[in-house]
Amino acid sequence: MSELTSKKEQRVAYVVLVIPAVIIYFSVMAFPTIFSVILSLTNYNGGKIFGNPQVKFAGLASYVRIFTDPNGYFYLALKNNMYIVLMSVFGQIPLGFALAYILSRKMVRGTDFFQTMIYLPNVISPVIIGILFKSFYLNQDSVYMEIVKFFNPAAQFALNDHPMIPVLVVMLWMYTGMYVIIFLANLQRIDVAIIEAAKIDGATEAQALWYIILPALSGVIVTSAILAISGSLKSFDLLFVMTQGGPANRTSVLSLYMYMMAFRGAPNYPLANAISTVMVVISFILIGITRSVEKRFGGKE
Repeated sequence: MSELTSKKEQRVAYVVLVIPAVIIYFSVMAFPTIFSVILSLTNYNGGKIFGNPQVKFAGLASYVRIFTDPNGYFYLALKNNMYIVLMSVFGQIPLGFALAYILSRKMVRGTDFFQTMIYLPNVISPVIIGILFKSFYLNQDSVYMEIVKFFNPAAQFALNDHPMIPVLVVMLWMYTGMYVIIFLANLQRIDVAIIEAAKIDGATEAQALWYIILPALSGVIVTSAILAISGSLKSFDLLFVMTQGGPANRTSVLSLYMYMMAFRGAPNYPLANAISTVMVVISFILIGITRSVEKRFGGKE
C-alpha cells in the first residue's frame, strides 16, 4: 500500500511540476503559432478600423499571392535570406571553429584577451551596431568611402551594385564570437591526452583535427548550424536599422517583408502571417537537411 501511495505521490508531483511549463509553452509558443496559421487563411485586415468588419475564410489566397507576386518581392527576400544562411553556415561557423581551435591549442598569446575581443560584438545591441556601420558604410560621406577615395579619388558611392555585401560583412563580424565560445567550451571537453597520444603515434596536427576533433564535435557543429539557420531566417533588427530593405528592396529579407505587410501602410495581416508560416517551413526543411547530412557524414560525440 505504501508503494502504491508513493507512486501516486510521484505522479502528482510530476503533474504539478509539468503543468506550469505546459501552460506557458501553449500560451507563448503553441497558441500564437496556431493562431498565426489560422489568420493566414482568412481575410482579416484589422477589423472595422480598417474597413474590414467581417472576417471570412480565404483559403490559400495569401500563399498564392506570395508565390505569384509579379514584383518578385518574396523571392528577392528569400534570396537575401539564403545569402545570410550561407554566410552563417559556411562563414561564421568555420571561422568560429578556426578561431576557437587556435585559442584552445594556445597557438597565440593572450588567449583571454582575444576571446573577450572576439565575443564583444555579441554583447552590443544590434541597433547600436546597425547605426555604427550605417555611418561607416552606407552613404557618400561614410568612413568607408573616405578610405576608398584616399586610394582612388574618382571613386563613387555605389551601394546598388552589391547592396548585401556590407550587411553580410557586419553579420560575420557580429555573430562569429558566439560560435567561438560554443566551440571553445566543447574543445576543452576533449581529453588532450588523446591528441598527444595520436601525435606520438605519428599523427600530424591536421590528422588529429580531422580524425579526432571534428568527429567529436559533430553534434556541436549540427547544433551550431541549426542556430545559424534559425537566426538567419529571423534576421530583422540589424537590417532594419542599416538599410530598411533599401535600396529598392534589394536588401529586404523575409522578416522585413513580413513587417512591411503588417505594419506599413494598409495592413495585410493574412499575408504577413502566411510569410511567417513559410519562414517556419523553410527553417524546418533546412534543419532537416542539416540533420540528414550529419547522419550521413558526421561522426559520433
